[in-house]
Amino acid sequence: MITVALAGKPNAGKSTFYTAATMADVDVANYPFTTIDANRGVTHVRTECPCLDREERCGTENCRDGKRYVPVELLDVAGLVPGAHEGKGLGNQFLDELTNADVVLNVVDASGGTNTEGEPVETGSHDPLEDVDFIEEEMDLWLAGIVTDNWEGVERKSRSPDFEIEETLAELLTGFGASEADVAAVLRDLSYPDDPKQWTDDHRDALARDVRRRTKPIVVVANKADIAPDGAVDRLRQGTDKPVIPATADGELALRRAAEAGVVDYDPGDVDFDVVGDVSESQRRGLDAIRDVMADFGGTGVQTALNYAVYDLLDRVTVYPVQDASKWTDGTGTVLPDAFLLPAESTPPDLAYAVHTDIGEGYLHAIDARSSRRIGESHELTEGDVIRIVSTAGP
Repeated sequence: MITVALAGKPNAGKSTFYTAATMADVDVANYPFTTIDANRGVTHVRTECPCLDREERCGTENCRDGKRYVPVELLDVAGLVPGAHEGKGLGNQFLDELTNADVVLNVVDASGGTNTEGEPVETGSHDPLEDVDFIEEEMDLWLAGIVTDNWEGVERKSRSPDFEIEETLAELLTGFGASEADVAAVLRDLSYPDDPKQWTDDHRDALARDVRRRTKPIVVVANKADIAPDGAVDRLRQGTDKPVIPATADGELALRRAAEAGVVDYDPGDVDFDVVGDVSESQRRGLDAIRDVMADFGGTGVQTALNYAVYDLLDRVTVYPVQDASKWTDGTGTVLPDAFLLPAESTPPDLAYAVHTDIGEGYLHAIDARSSRRIGESHELTEGDVIRIVSTAGP
C-alpha cells in the first residue's frame, strides 16, 4: 500500500488533516508537539469507478455511486523544527518515521498564524514561505548525515574486486526507500569520483539530496487557507517550484463529522454539499462559511492534496482485477471488489504480481474486460482498466 506522510512544523494542522482524512481519534490542540508518537491510519484517493460504464453501480464499500475510494496509508508524525536533523525538538524521531513514505505532504500554516517553532502568533505575522523549504532541507541534511556516518563501510567494500558502487549505495539507502534503480538513476546525473575514498561532503550531500527528491517527492498543503490573508496562497505558489494545494483541514473535518451525523450529504472530494438535517442558525452560518471556501478552492483541498500526491506526483493509475471478464466480478460474484494503484506504464504481469506473487509467477495471459480481448504482456495499463489475469496459480 502506498504511504503518504504528513510533514510540517508543529501546530500547522497535520493532526487535523489526518483526522479529517481518516476519521481516526487523535489529539488535536493549539500548541506545539501535540503529536508525540506517529499516527498511522488508512485514507483514500478518489477516482471514477469503472461501474459508471455499466447499468448498475458496483455497490462495494469503497464505491459511492461511482466515486471510487482506493485505500492508501496516511502517516502523521511529530512536528519538525529547524535543526531537527541534529535532534532538535523531536527531529530524529520525526525523520526516522519518514523512511517508508512514498510521498510527503508538507502541511504549511498559510495564515501565518504560527511562528517557526509552531507557537501561535498574530495571523499574517509569520511568512509561511519560510516553512516550505526548511522541511526539505531538514530531510536532505538528515539523509546526508546517514550517508556520511556509513561511508566508511562503503570505502571498505570498494577494496573488493567485484565492488559495484550502485549496488553498495543501494544497500546503504534501502532503509530510506531507495532501490538500486533509484540510485542508478541518481548517479547517472551526478559527477563523482570512481573511488569512494575521494568523495567529499559535497558529493555525499548531492547524493542525499537527489535520492530524497526521487524517493520522497513533496506537495505543499497550504492549510488554513480559509483564514489566510488575501494573496497568501498565490504568494506561496510564486515562491516555490513545488505544487501548492490550498486547504482547510478544519472545514473537511467539520463536513465529515456532519455527514456522519446525517446533517449533510457530502463525500470526500465533493466541491459542494447539501444540508439534509436540522441545523441551528449558528451551525448553518458555519456551513455557509465552509461552502464559500469550497467555492473559492474547488473543495476543502484535503482530497485534492491526497489525489495530487498519488496520481500526479507518484504517477499512479487505478487498475481493477476480476475473475469473470463479462460480469466484472470475483469468485464470489462481487463486482469490482479490488483496486490496485500501479505505476504508470505497468503491464498485465505487473498487475498479476501485485495481486499475489504466485499469480505473477504463474502468469499466462490477460484479458481486457471492457473489450473481452486478450492483451499482450507489454500492454501498458491505464486508469480504470478492468483486467482478468489468467494464471496457473488461479482462475
